[in-house]
Amino acid sequence: MTDQAPAIISTDSPFATDVFVKRHPALIERILGAWPLGPEQHHALRKLAEENVSGFMEPLPASAPDADQWRAWGRDYYGKPWTAAPFLWAESFFYRRLLNAVGYFGEGVWQGLDLFAPFKQAELAGEVVAAEVEALDDVADLAKDDRGQALLLSSLWGNRADLSFQIQAGRSSENSGLVADDSDQLWKLLEAARGGTLAIVADNAGSELIADLALIDHLLTAGTVGEVVLYVKPAPYYVSDAMVADVGDCLRKLLTVDGAARGVGERLREAAANERLHVRTDPFFCAPFDFTAMPDNLRAQLASASATILKGDLNYRRLVGDRWWDPTVPFGEVTSYFPGAVAALRTLKSDVAVGLEPGTLAALEASGTTWRTAGTHALIQVS
Repeated sequence: MTDQAPAIISTDSPFATDVFVKRHPALIERILGAWPLGPEQHHALRKLAEENVSGFMEPLPASAPDADQWRAWGRDYYGKPWTAAPFLWAESFFYRRLLNAVGYFGEGVWQGLDLFAPFKQAELAGEVVAAEVEALDDVADLAKDDRGQALLLSSLWGNRADLSFQIQAGRSSENSGLVADDSDQLWKLLEAARGGTLAIVADNAGSELIADLALIDHLLTAGTVGEVVLYVKPAPYYVSDAMVADVGDCLRKLLTVDGAARGVGERLREAAANERLHVRTDPFFCAPFDFTAMPDNLRAQLASASATILKGDLNYRRLVGDRWWDPTVPFGEVTSYFPGAVAALRTLKSDVAVGLEPGTLAALEASGTTWRTAGTHALIQVS
């Protein structure tokens, strides 16, 4: 990594401020509207919303099971405005406070309940997933390389566009919206380690996880990889992040339809039974730090894989460091610490960016768009 890393992105950046002042209170209102929460939970949630907008950051109550750990982690930030903390840290702490406000880790009926399940299930039952599942019939008719590229792009874009769009994009030499495209390098990397273990750190549930599972099935069926380890979050996080239960929900979705999708589901179920597909998690995936701080056990697991694919914007921020990098700094330079070959599949939804060509950056800056945060651009980067 570079000798002098740039400043950490703080919560007072315009995009981060919008997250805390608008998006977090709106999310709390959605939660209050989705569940029959009691008065104490209402009070705690509204207090958190007000604190995000104009108050001072408070630590977890001493009764929380991990209170001491979080008090140590946040000792430099408590008692100060949320804007004084790094964006990545503060956003993670918001979700930990959110779970505490409803009693996720306490005794009682709310223990272990995924507050975001109604939103995830609505997406699974929606038109985007229905079209995506149906389009798997068309994907099955493609040549192997075209099929792999279409599924890779679908996994990249998540719910931005349905799989039918990605089928056409997979046949095209240029993929609209990609600010960096190392997909050829990714396929060469996987082929070079053919039959090895691929680690995939998932991002969103719903349509994106359906696409991830379809890609995993393709890689296993084609023999490109011998086994896949799919990492998910251990607790509800960032609204739509995938947990073990979401993997089950998506698998059942595939198994309850006709056509190619059912075949994907059946092969994945068999792969899990034969220990070619593993679903794992780790507490670190909900920690407020980048991947330079990953624990030794997780580092060893990723080091043992032939390659690791990190999905989504949050994992990208944690991979490269949520800093004001010069966007042309090489991706391989800022990820050199990672224990093995690594690829990022990310739709841009936050400020950080690295690995862009100068001409690409100039065109993006001249476009007058919020290309860093709007979710209209994406990248595939490999080191």
